[in-house]
Amino acid sequence: MARYRESVCKICRLEKTKLFLKGERCLSPKCAFERRKPPEFRMKSRRFKSSEYGMQLREKQRAKRMAGILERQFRYYFRKAAKSRGLTGEALLQALECRLDNIVLRLGFTPSRMQARQMISHRKVMVNGRVVDIPSYRVRVGERISLVEKAKNARSMKESLEKRKGTGLAPFLGFDEATLTGTLLNVPTREQISFPVQERLIVELYSK
Repeated sequence: MARYRESVCKICRLEKTKLFLKGERCLSPKCAFERRKPPEFRMKSRRFKSSEYGMQLREKQRAKRMAGILERQFRYYFRKAAKSRGLTGEALLQALECRLDNIVLRLGFTPSRMQARQMISHRKVMVNGRVVDIPSYRVRVGERISLVEKAKNARSMKESLEKRKGTGLAPFLGFDEATLTGTLLNVPTREQISFPVQERLIVELYSK
């Protein structure tokens, strides 16, 4: 477990930005990114200047790692976004934002995307009253996301919800405190999307 935690923190240091892969720990003073400066890339005592391709590749890697998906799946999302109407980059980020694991995280049911994926795989999440165990399921506007009764009483879930109240709810989501049910109110606009990436660079990379 210790080795896994360290490897996750190295990803943030490599990307030189917080990816919030460990949830609550990333917000605490224990965060390794805060305690240790990101590594410097040097070549023969000179600071290495990344090429245009390198910048595009780094941006794609950052988006992929934040979403917690592999290259093949990321390419699939890009191909679908390229065929959709509107801006390809925005459509790509909308697809990532509307994944079920991401929605579960945004609602505050879990402190990290990894735990959200685990909760879904363990059949604790429902969409419109039916259990869905596929983290990549795309939530559609109007669909209701809730938990099975056993999961509603979990201490970790209640603690996560309390902490989410302090940060607020994403503007494209609604939440009923009484039933612990979230709803996707609208497809998020670019301003509402939380992935801090330059999607233009990703589009340029895949368009070559």
